[in-house]
Amino acid sequence: MPAVRIHPMMPLSTHDEAAEQSFVVALKTFLATQFDPAVRRTTLGIAEQISAAGEKPTLQRLRKRLEGRQLYQNWISSLRAAQELMWQAAVDCVDRQRSELEALERSAPKLGSLHVDPGFEVPRYLAAGDVHMMPGGYYYDPPGDEHSVRQGAVFDKAASLYSLGRQGGQMNDMRGQTIVAHLYEIYPDLQPTRILEMGCTVGNSLVAVARNFPAAKCTGLDVGASLLRYARARAAHLGVALDFVQGSAEATGLPEASFDLVYSSAMLHETSHKALPRIMAECYRLLRPGGIMVHLEVPFRAEMADAYDLVRADFETRYNNEPFWMGATEADYVRLAREAGFIDIHAGFQDAALGPPSRDQVKGMFGQPNKGGYKSWYIASARKPRQ
Repeated sequence: MPAVRIHPMMPLSTHDEAAEQSFVVALKTFLATQFDPAVRRTTLGIAEQISAAGEKPTLQRLRKRLEGRQLYQNWISSLRAAQELMWQAAVDCVDRQRSELEALERSAPKLGSLHVDPGFEVPRYLAAGDVHMMPGGYYYDPPGDEHSVRQGAVFDKAASLYSLGRQGGQMNDMRGQTIVAHLYEIYPDLQPTRILEMGCTVGNSLVAVARNFPAAKCTGLDVGASLLRYARARAAHLGVALDFVQGSAEATGLPEASFDLVYSSAMLHETSHKALPRIMAECYRLLRPGGIMVHLEVPFRAEMADAYDLVRADFETRYNNEPFWMGATEADYVRLAREAGFIDIHAGFQDAALGPPSRDQVKGMFGQPNKGGYKSWYIASARKPRQ
């Protein structure tokens, strides 16, 4: 892993920090390429045994058979340990240069805007635990520090480690490019002048979307003040003017009918059963007539899962602080969109865009078979009626 600054706000690694981060990448790669296949073979074998006995291989039955096996125990503990090491490597790097990063935030070009709410109440489903095991979660903001960018810097540094660089390298912008590819193919008439991303974290997807729609005024919304400070400075140093607002996707407080495009990128699985319909309703409220809603999610659908997929999803839910992982992958987004009032609804797998898409290269990228993580994404999109 090169010790270079990918963009001005990216924490710079020393030789030893780069070595620590490279170890995390190597460990995660080993788990993905060696350990996961072994657990898959074992799980599918157990599923066959359960089926042969005339029973359905439910997650509960699979878990009961697996829990006593050393392979499964070592796999769970190794996945958990790798996640903890990833965050620790990012935290060590960020905390060493925290004052420098805050100075970069203060000196960022005066592009875009930032609005934080000192009285903002974090939704319970986020406050109840540190999502993804991120220390402090998305929303932590040190009291009295008006320039803290710690959580944003930690998230940005860890993001490429988590995905092993498969989401657009250290710019981590593949999901934003994929959303643009979907829009170009499915809603080619869309020419947005106002765009909102819900759950924008550090703005990696929003920068990509904004660059593909340069005439649009783009806003990012998230729960964390530190994330948003970092996001505005990150975008400004990249020469992109974005507006950032602290708030909840369930009730943004933004003006009605004020956006042409409202989207989220891997956010819904970090909400809740009660939040989902509220978010759909808020998207409808925020959109102008004819506006488009897009939600990109992980390419796992519970109804298509084999036995191993269920066990792997169970890890995310029980051991990686993703309590709504299964709920989001079971959700009927077509029904939810229809009940919110949307028309022209689409739901299916979208091929990942590996770079900025062009309008003449996106045909057939949506509606493809699921090609697996980082090669496909699940997208649900819809249009608000024009009248």
